[in-house]
Amino acid sequence: MTEQEARAALDVPRETLARLDSFAALLRQESKHQNLVSCGSLDQLWARHIYDSAQLLRFAPPAARTWLDLGTGAGFPGLIVGLLHPARMVMVEPRKLRVDFLRRAADLLGIAQKVEIQCAKVEAIPAIPTEVISARAFAPLERILASGARFSTAETVWILPKGRNAQTELEAARASWQGAYRLEPSLTDADARIIVGTGVHRRAKGKRAR
Repeated sequence: MTEQEARAALDVPRETLARLDSFAALLRQESKHQNLVSCGSLDQLWARHIYDSAQLLRFAPPAARTWLDLGTGAGFPGLIVGLLHPARMVMVEPRKLRVDFLRRAADLLGIAQKVEIQCAKVEAIPAIPTEVISARAFAPLERILASGARFSTAETVWILPKGRNAQTELEAARASWQGAYRLEPSLTDADARIIVGTGVHRRAKGKRAR
């Protein structure tokens, strides 16, 4: 997918595109001072990061009011979802330099009042139930589930983009984590998959996945 194709696929108002252009410029500038995304992807921000984050909205309830993004990093998908979805977004990122960047970016995107940026490890923030949980390039699947489980309810939708090893990670996680999972294709990478799960909870000891 080219940058032009990714911009067109977003299908958002011109004003939103302008905000995202400003955000992309800020990210490129800040990347001179800290490692936000891989250097090789700086010329493919729209396809590799912006649209790659926006595609997760396909699996989120449109009326969801709360969304938790674990290990937000440079703001993917947290900032993009915060701009494009009405849910209140909570982003968790323990590195202060990245949090400073996230706060400047949220202000630039005009969403500072509807997002909350926690400068902490996931284990240190209050366990408030949330309707959607996402994590992108954060950790192996089992660790993501363990980190986010205390925020999850029976109705919580987990949206977890993974690479070509998604099926293997999911099969390994099923031994410890029960739930209804499915693998969805990525629109930006033919080899990647997105794990979508509901009813996620730790499997009782002694019970094995069937």
